[in-house]
Amino acid sequence: MDERAVFYERLGGGGFRATGHTAGPWSDAAQHFGPVSALLVRELERCEPAPGTAIRRVTVDVLGPVPVAELAVRAEVLRPGRSVQLLSAELSAGGRVCATARAWRMVRGDSTPVAGGPREALDDPLSWPEASDIDGWDRGYAAAMEWRVGPGAELGRARVWARQRIPLLADEEPSPLQRLFAVVDSSSGVSRRARMSEWSFANTDLTVHLHREPSGEWVGLDAETTLGPDGGGLATSTVHDRTGPIGRSAQTLLVTPR
Repeated sequence: MDERAVFYERLGGGGFRATGHTAGPWSDAAQHFGPVSALLVRELERCEPAPGTAIRRVTVDVLGPVPVAELAVRAEVLRPGRSVQLLSAELSAGGRVCATARAWRMVRGDSTPVAGGPREALDDPLSWPEASDIDGWDRGYAAAMEWRVGPGAELGRARVWARQRIPLLADEEPSPLQRLFAVVDSSSGVSRRARMSEWSFANTDLTVHLHREPSGEWVGLDAETTLGPDGGGLATSTVHDRTGPIGRSAQTLLVTPR
């Protein structure tokens, strides 16, 4: 892959142009929401930075397809506070808002004396074989990521590691939180219960709750998808870095034949 490749190019006035590396599985003209979510999170992180705080929950709502085109992103503090702040961001294309995000940013503290919970970590990513595609999809976003698939994958359940092959923007190192959101929207795809060539299971939202801050470039998903009989579905995952679990994600799915 071209070393100069990126998900987004900077434009004058603070805008961005999506590259073909953002393209998703449903159409080459529409973006996968991994890069979109990461770009929204980048804007949230840069919104009136507050030293000594961390983002603990982000919800992204999908208001429509995001074209592989020019974009504008903005963010604001909706609810200021010394301990807890509510942030909001929106991403638009051609004057239409395509996605919004809200995040709770909280003050850091020392909770070591009471820290605890499930600690089962995924195997090291380099111990799992690399996958060249996701259900036959091997271009756009899928090719811009490195995928490692764990043993025992079955219909509706998978364990994977992923990391970016290319940065979000040129000459800028993605933060661990941006890297996490570049991956976690893929939970529904890696744990699919139906072939993408036959069924669409697009998510209308993504919510991630974090009990600690992520680190490193690898993001692990222990993902599961459940599909109902009336066109609805739910994809969830325990999200990992190489140290262990860091949080949980959930996506609401709209399930339709293609």
